[in-house]
Amino acid sequence: MTHRGFRTGLAAAAGLAMTLAVPVAPATAAPQAPPAAPDVAAARAADQAAVAGLDALKRGPAEAFQRVALTAGGGGLFYGAYQRTYSGLRVVGGDAVVVADGAGRVRGTSAAETAPITVGTQALVDAAKAAATARAQLPTVDSVSTPEKVVLAGATPKLAYEVVVSGHTATAPSNLHVFVDAATGAVLDKRDDVRTFASGAKGQARPDSVEVAGTGNSFYVGNVSIDTTQSGSTYTMRDPGRTGISCGREGGSVYSGPDNDWGNGSGTDLETGCVDVLYSVQTEWKMLADWLGRNGINGSGTGYPASVGLSDVNAYWNGSSTHFGHSQDNKRQATSMDVVGHEFGHGIFQFTPGGAGSGNENGGLNESTGDIFGALTEAYAGNAKDTPDYEVGEGVNLVGQGPIRYMYQPSKVGDPNCYSSSIPSTEVHAAAGPQNHWFYLLAEGSNPGGGKPSSPTCNNSSVTGIGIQKAGKIFYNGLLKKTSSWNHKAARKATLEAAIALFPGSCTEYTATKAAWDAVSVPAVSGEPASCSGGGPDFSVALNPASGSVQPGASATTTVSTAITSGAAQSITLSASGLPAGATATFSPATISSGGSSTLTIATSSSTPTGTFPVTVTADGASTDHTVQYTLSVGTTSSCAPVTNSTRLDIPDYPGTAVSSTVTVSGCARNASGTTKVEVHITHTYSGDLVLDLVAPDGTAYRMKNSSSTSTPDINTTYTVNAATEAANGAWQLRIRDAGPADTGYLSSWTLTV
Repeated sequence: MTHRGFRTGLAAAAGLAMTLAVPVAPATAAPQAPPAAPDVAAARAADQAAVAGLDALKRGPAEAFQRVALTAGGGGLFYGAYQRTYSGLRVVGGDAVVVADGAGRVRGTSAAETAPITVGTQALVDAAKAAATARAQLPTVDSVSTPEKVVLAGATPKLAYEVVVSGHTATAPSNLHVFVDAATGAVLDKRDDVRTFASGAKGQARPDSVEVAGTGNSFYVGNVSIDTTQSGSTYTMRDPGRTGISCGREGGSVYSGPDNDWGNGSGTDLETGCVDVLYSVQTEWKMLADWLGRNGINGSGTGYPASVGLSDVNAYWNGSSTHFGHSQDNKRQATSMDVVGHEFGHGIFQFTPGGAGSGNENGGLNESTGDIFGALTEAYAGNAKDTPDYEVGEGVNLVGQGPIRYMYQPSKVGDPNCYSSSIPSTEVHAAAGPQNHWFYLLAEGSNPGGGKPSSPTCNNSSVTGIGIQKAGKIFYNGLLKKTSSWNHKAARKATLEAAIALFPGSCTEYTATKAAWDAVSVPAVSGEPASCSGGGPDFSVALNPASGSVQPGASATTTVSTAITSGAAQSITLSASGLPAGATATFSPATISSGGSSTLTIATSSSTPTGTFPVTVTADGASTDHTVQYTLSVGTTSSCAPVTNSTRLDIPDYPGTAVSSTVTVSGCARNASGTTKVEVHITHTYSGDLVLDLVAPDGTAYRMKNSSSTSTPDINTTYTVNAATEAANGAWQLRIRDAGPADTGYLSSWTLTV
């Protein structure tokens, strides 16, 4: 038996605004559909948490969260990355992460730190002036993007223009994001995509192509096999098996030739430099898959191009490509395995939740991430000519003084071994010291022996390592909970949680992770796991529905449900805050045991003001607390706030039998009209079989589409029905019925706008 699924998205428009509630079972009795795939179940749970404002996902009435990625981590967990919007504008620094498992349970949330957003959306400064202000931030400008109006989050959120200026500073290339105050024209913040290897330094496959193994004559690792492309009689240094990966001369094209033998092994030969780049990034790609379960640099099977011959004693990542220079004596290209792993490691940091972020502490963690991925790549390769170590750039000898960083003892080059309050103002390459030190202690310990260097601890403790592969897993899964306000304390908490999730039933990994953070002076943070058991009993909380609309004097109800996520059941006391004036909240019952549910009734009075109010429901457990938001709209007869939600319904495909499915929505308190509109987007094998009805609260069905003898695979249209006699209050349904026999396709998506 085949199965078909469809995704639903709902948004408000003129006539009648609707909010998603609970799916209704198919009208035709049918066998139970199989459980959703783990990633689907996790995405569904994460989306519901984002809609409901669970824990760290609190939001104002004009805010929403949109999922932009879902990444599989270890321990059966999935990490959903969310972009916050405010009145439809992207919120820079308002991102969030929801962790969910394959059983559809939410396991954690994190959000970038920001004050409540209450800005206006009308700019007083025009876009042209913002572009001119941004252009002035670089001495040499190649291009300026069209200004985008955004909200810049933080301690004092502001309406701003984001302008990307590409060019050069006095010493280095730049891809600078400039944030210009939309009210005053002042520069609020600047963030550069370019991440250099060292401080203080200057400045797709064709259809007929096949992947072949080329011979590379490397400077750093000897003769190696690299994956290249053959098209006819021409070979290129492009990897069609790893989308986006290629190497060529700086400012020129990808290297090509009549044979598949590359480089001459010389440190001054640029083609040889590309051999080292391809070997290194292809090795890093394999390591990401085999050790960490990641699909490519961006996590979705895509990599980025590289070029050699940069006229700088440095290397850098600019947000979409890597560039490699040379040593100060000009005898070697800066293309050793750890340098290449470092630069593409910046790409991994950028394409994990929270993006590249800003600020020196975040930048230090970004630089450290590059160093860690360089060390992991060396360890995975196990190459006899470039043996694994925790020294950064030792082979390149960039400025004639050996490695530029020592992960086991950052102070050997003047970088801090220990975390302190000065780290947020420390230059980013130096600020990499504490996390680099932590990673070495976690992987190898303070006195590993076997010829590996000892590592002094900041608290005079002794730390036992767990091996670099386990350390890499813990580090990477912690990184998947990153937000744009990432800092050392957040990294500590996330990696402790990762250690428990990755190695359930074992205390060794958790204990080592904690000991290593203690040893570099990163203090404990509120909410981190108190023990290797994860901190004891825990539960999840959800609302159904997560919003409601009433006239002043009326009441709205929702079900508060809980589920045990770990340990034993515990007593939970329910309360609500953020109610508008004249409104009261009653729970029946007010105290439940985790796994139970309660009915919340919010009663308004005739004096309750109109508007949209985020009501916070707190579930106060014996061992932990959780919060979730309920959006209450009061007096929306003249104004019904737009709402966007989503869910997924699965319906089986029955041979020769009609199949129907419905989604239930709750209407705002506004009368329907004679021109109620329903926008539908459906992908289906044969959409002529589909019959669509809009069902009013009183059961009246408004036919929007009958089955027909001709059809295209897709439906992308807006239907208009006369629902002037209907009141919007109550449960509406969009009913989709397949009136035909079995199909080989599936319903992939549809969007309802009423």
